[in-house]
Amino acid sequence: MSNEEQTAARGLLRLLTEELQGLSPELEAALHRVPRHVFLPRKVWLDEEGDWVPCDRDAEPARWLAAAYADAPVVTQVNDGREPRDGDVWPSSSASAPSIVFRMLRMLTPRPGDRVLEIGTGTGWNAGLLAALLGDENVTSVDVEPALTGAAARSLKALGLHPAVAAADGAGGFPPSAPYDRIIATCSVRRLPYAWVEQTRPGGIVLTPWETPWFCYGLLRLHVGGDGIASGRFAPYSAFMLMRGQRTDLRIYRDVVRDEHIPEESATGLDPWLVAGADADARFAVGLRLPDVWHAWHHRPDVPGVATRLWLATTDATSWAAVDWDGTPDAHEYTVWQYGDRRLWDEVEAAYEWWVGQERPTVDRFGLTVTPDGGRAWLDDPSAGWPLR
Repeated sequence: MSNEEQTAARGLLRLLTEELQGLSPELEAALHRVPRHVFLPRKVWLDEEGDWVPCDRDAEPARWLAAAYADAPVVTQVNDGREPRDGDVWPSSSASAPSIVFRMLRMLTPRPGDRVLEIGTGTGWNAGLLAALLGDENVTSVDVEPALTGAAARSLKALGLHPAVAAADGAGGFPPSAPYDRIIATCSVRRLPYAWVEQTRPGGIVLTPWETPWFCYGLLRLHVGGDGIASGRFAPYSAFMLMRGQRTDLRIYRDVVRDEHIPEESATGLDPWLVAGADADARFAVGLRLPDVWHAWHHRPDVPGVATRLWLATTDATSWAAVDWDGTPDAHEYTVWQYGDRRLWDEVEAAYEWWVGQERPTVDRFGLTVTPDGGRAWLDDPSAGWPLR
C-alpha cells in the first residue's frame, strides 16, 4: 500500500478499536491483511445532502480514499447497475460500514476449521476477511449479481485470497458446499429462508440483518438445533439493503390510493412520530407486531390544513390509512383516514399500546423462532409469540 493508504488504514483501525472497545488480535490481523480500498470500484456514490453523487478515484483520489477508510457505508452500485434516468438514483449495492462488518464478524464467533457461507458477496471485502480468519477452503460466498462476484473474485485474487465465490441466489443457500457451521448474510431479510437452517449443522449459527416493511433495523442471531428449528434474539443497530427477491416496489399514489376510495374519518391522540419517528425500539416493535404494514411520510402535501401526513398501507396494497398533522405545535389530536378491510391506524395504535404495556422493551428482548412452517416472533420467552404474516 502507498503511504496515504497505510495512513488511512491506521486511522480506520483506531476508529474501530474505539467504536468496538477493542479488536481481537485475529480481527486486527485480518484488517491489515485485507485492506478495504482494494475492494471498492473506481467509481462510487457518496451522500451529499440527500443526493447520491458519483466520486471517481482518478478524478478525486483524496476524496475517494477518505470514503474508503471512513467508518461509513459506501454505495458501489446504483439502480441495479443500470444507468440512472431523470435523476432517479437509488443505491442497489454497497460496502457496509466497517464497524458493522467487524461487529457482525464478532457476533458470528467463527472458530478455526468452521465452514462459512456468506450470502451477499458485494465487494468481496467481507469474504476476504473471513478467508483471512478461516482459510480459503472454509469460505464460500454467493451473490445474485454476476458482475459483483466477478469483480470481488478479482479483488480477492489480487491479495492472494481464493475463497469460493459463486453467482447464485442466496435465498436458496448454496447446497454444493453445504453443510456449514456458520451462515452470515450481508443483506437484510423480512423472512428467513429455511434453506439457511437446513444447510447449517446442528449447533451452528445463522446471522443476518433484519427488516420489516415498517423499519429496517437489527441483527438476528439464530442457533440451529438438531430438530430443524432455529431460534435466537435480535440485537440493535444495522441497516442493510433488502435481499433482492424480497423487495416490494410500492408507492402510495401509484399502487395504493385510488380516487374512488372513500375512507372513514376519525381522530387520534397518538402522536404519529411516536410510532414512526426517532424511537428505534418503538418502531422495531411495531414492525414486528405488524410485519406486512409499511409507512411513508409526506411533508407539505398539497392538502388544505395539512402540514404533514403519515401514510400507512399493507404490502398487498388492499388497505391504507393516513394521519394528518395540521401544524399546531404540541398538538393533542390528529385526523385519521382509514380505508380497506383493515383499520391500519387502529392496529398501529394497538401495537404501540402493547409495547408500552410491556414496559417499552428494547430490541434485544425480542427474538424469532424459525421452523419449516415459518417464523414466530416473541418477547423474552420463545414458547410464546405470534406468527409473522
